[in-house]
Amino acid sequence: MGALRRRAERTPASRERYVDLLRAVAIAAVVLGHWLVSVVDYDAHGHLTGRSALDSLPWAYPITWLAQVMPLFFIVGGYANAASLASHRRRGDDAITWLQDRSGRLVRPTTTLLLVLAAGALIARAAGVDPDLTRQAVWVASIPLWFLSAYLVVVLLTPLMYRLHQRFGWRVPLVLVALVALGDLARLSGPAVLGAGNFLFGWLVIHQIGFAWRDGRLPFRPFVWVPLLVGGLAVLLLLTVAGPYAVSMIDVPGQRLHNASPPSLALLAAAAVQLGLVLMLHDPAGRWLRRTRPWQAVVGVNAVVLTIFLWHMSALLVLVGALNVLHALPVPPFATRAWWLWRPAWLIMLTGTLTALVAVFGRIEMRSPERPAAPGRLTRSIAGGAMRAGLTVAAFTAVVAGLLSNNLAPRTGHYLAGLPAAGLLAYLIGAAALRLLRSAPHARGRSAGPGRDTVTRPPGEAPGGATA
Repeated sequence: MGALRRRAERTPASRERYVDLLRAVAIAAVVLGHWLVSVVDYDAHGHLTGRSALDSLPWAYPITWLAQVMPLFFIVGGYANAASLASHRRRGDDAITWLQDRSGRLVRPTTTLLLVLAAGALIARAAGVDPDLTRQAVWVASIPLWFLSAYLVVVLLTPLMYRLHQRFGWRVPLVLVALVALGDLARLSGPAVLGAGNFLFGWLVIHQIGFAWRDGRLPFRPFVWVPLLVGGLAVLLLLTVAGPYAVSMIDVPGQRLHNASPPSLALLAAAAVQLGLVLMLHDPAGRWLRRTRPWQAVVGVNAVVLTIFLWHMSALLVLVGALNVLHALPVPPFATRAWWLWRPAWLIMLTGTLTALVAVFGRIEMRSPERPAAPGRLTRSIAGGAMRAGLTVAAFTAVVAGLLSNNLAPRTGHYLAGLPAAGLLAYLIGAAALRLLRSAPHARGRSAGPGRDTVTRPPGEAPGGATA
């Protein structure tokens, strides 16, 4: 607690604490949402099965207009990335150095998760566990990697997109919205693959909003947030109730036009509603965060925010597996009174399990982001600008490709380590290359040290004493 208090006390007065609160709230919403809608049962053969309760709760679909908080997360990410990139450039660093630093904070905790999952799958295979069951467990535990794949792509494009933002301002998101609309039209009129570009365009639109916030182009005034709230809600109702879009902002099987995978115009309308609420609550939230205890709590969550996100589905697997072994897993019929009464105890037990996992793995995220010492001749040979830039982009691409290979693979199948071997190898090569590149003399010479600015961190970076 003493270290947490000191970290909170070191927070500069200029820091936008509200961004850190929104990041913490968004992560908590994702975690609680996944846990709440998880339905665990036994099939006719006594095997564990699982599914999402949302499929059978159509009355809950409108709740997802606020509960689907990935837009909020990308807005916060846009603000954090813009602040961090500007801070790097003020110190004389370049965009490539910034990308390498970002990779250290995002990739290192992710690598830990993947290695633990792979090791667990190998142990399960040696113990004779059904490979399909092992793969399904790994698939569930790696659900958070869907979001992280998209976020890493957006991070890679941040230097380019921020430059476009500085030159063209609001015209950039307007063009991206038009591209999302064209993608939706293609999905409505033909195969869904025609709208695949929306996986990029949709999240980039929302990320650009964070740039605008960071640069002061989003005043916290009613003339801004009222139109966002009212207009966004009107468009959302028009698209989902009268139009062809699904009411749920979280994908539900069987619906014609999903809103999250890829992002749709309806999700962008929901993002406008959420942005209106964010702007409306800015001033009272800012006053509240000036108090010591609330801010310390926000600092504490943000210190391990990526660990919480990455491991929350693993916590579910650990708890279900332990209760199953002990023959103590309650499986009341879905949506009955007993099922709902079981939810509070379910959430408490999951919180305890996740707390234990964070206690073990959170220190990896909290470790100082200082660059590793240069190994010598190899890193000096890649210190040149063009080669360093090309290798950094290639390493980022390998990491994203490795994550996508797992995301797109079937949830059952025979995989040696529970993950597609080629994808896991690509990811590990990319992660190792990024670590090596961070030790290159060119980047290391200007990026580390006590003179760094403290602005605001992306997901996985703690506020109050840590640097942007």
